[in-house]
Amino acid sequence: MRLHSLAAGLGLTLLLAGCASDGGLHPNGSLTDPSALATDQSLARLHVAEASWPSDDWWTTLGDPQLSALINEALRDNPGLASADARARAAQAEVGSADAARGPQVNAAGAVSGARLPTTAVPADVGGGHFVTAKYAYASFNWGLDLWGGKRAAWEAAVGAAKAADIEARAARIELSTNVARAYAQLGYAYARKDVADAELERASAARKLTRQRVAAGVDSKLQLKQGDVEVAQAERAQAVADRAVDAAQSALSVLLGKGPDRGLAIARPGLLQPAAVAVPADLSAGLIGHRPDLVAARWRVEAAQQNIKAAKTEFLPNLSIGAMAGLLATGGTNLFQLPARFYQFGPTLSLPIYDGGRLRANLDSKDAAYDLAVAQYNQTLVSAVNEVADDLSALDSLGAQVTAQQRALDAAQQAWELARQRYDAGIGSYLEALSVRQQLLVAEQGMAALKAQQVDLSVQLIAALGGGYRPRDRSSEPPAAAELSSSPTSPSDRS
Repeated sequence: MRLHSLAAGLGLTLLLAGCASDGGLHPNGSLTDPSALATDQSLARLHVAEASWPSDDWWTTLGDPQLSALINEALRDNPGLASADARARAAQAEVGSADAARGPQVNAAGAVSGARLPTTAVPADVGGGHFVTAKYAYASFNWGLDLWGGKRAAWEAAVGAAKAADIEARAARIELSTNVARAYAQLGYAYARKDVADAELERASAARKLTRQRVAAGVDSKLQLKQGDVEVAQAERAQAVADRAVDAAQSALSVLLGKGPDRGLAIARPGLLQPAAVAVPADLSAGLIGHRPDLVAARWRVEAAQQNIKAAKTEFLPNLSIGAMAGLLATGGTNLFQLPARFYQFGPTLSLPIYDGGRLRANLDSKDAAYDLAVAQYNQTLVSAVNEVADDLSALDSLGAQVTAQQRALDAAQQAWELARQRYDAGIGSYLEALSVRQQLLVAEQGMAALKAQQVDLSVQLIAALGGGYRPRDRSSEPPAAAELSSSPTSPSDRS
């Protein structure tokens, strides 16, 4: 007896030694600490405010009711948002599927079937050579116990992926609102370019007319007339370009609104937009984690990948399930619903992976790689976000200096134009000279319009870089902090 026990114990030891193992497999990614991304020097010369994160209706700060109406229309009708919403619903369905897998399954079935049994296989005295019917009905119960939390981890991974998809759907709305605002500002600038192009064509045509009169009078040569022809042709081209820019901006807005091209034609000319007043939040690096939807979604992706690793590791461990079945079975004309027709079975089932050709290890290695990818994407998003904000702020600061210098140039050009007109009215200068000065004013006006448009565009980009007004709907929408993810007791980096 002792010899048999020893042999059984040795056999069990060898069996367990041959079981599939996850040894040596682990992810390598680590989350970047936001405080490690230094910004003090880059933002030292820029204004810092305690509470300056954009609001969810940030576009109202641009002061244009038509723009607000257009953004609301786009958020309602743009078909591109449907795909993001569909992905969010699909991810939520996966949560329900993973949650259902954690509970027991109960099934029931019944059937009646008939067959002629050959005498070569079944003797005649037990039914061979006759048509025999069989009737049965049964109910079954099966429950795979989640001894190691693998099913719960899979459910938590699905929850993380669903939260990421939901946040990405909200990010799509933020991106759409910023794109509408930028396209609207571009439409306003296109109209400003058209104004300058129309004025320049009028100026060039008037100058050519005067030059033709002077050539006829023998004052100027045909060289000056040909130069005037060149200016008119260039002005006509600039006018055509400006007209096309208006059409393109209207078309871009039509697409964003989810409408046909005639919708863009119905948009009234935008007024002069003022750049949104946005300062640098005092907690920029850390605050971006909670205010940028792409970062929040990326953190949820990391959390989901971490739970997938936990679920994959439990597949290496023994599993216990409980099953039961009870039913009725009868053949021929026998009454199915009688006590002798009953049958039933019940018992637990213990399973242990021993050899699977490396399937479990390959699956775990894949989950490790997916975690490393999620971490790398999060880190890249964080680095890009901080640098994007700093770059937008630096560009706005530079544009402020450019606008100041351009305003001096515009004021000087305006004064030169006034002096040229006064000289002409006083009979001192020629109107041709005044028109030449007028060209400098138009160039200065176009330069200022371009800078103002860039200011509005960059301020909108900065709002988007700061999260576009994103706020978690509730505390459950906030993923664990980066520090918690990297030091959690269940972190996949903690390998046994």
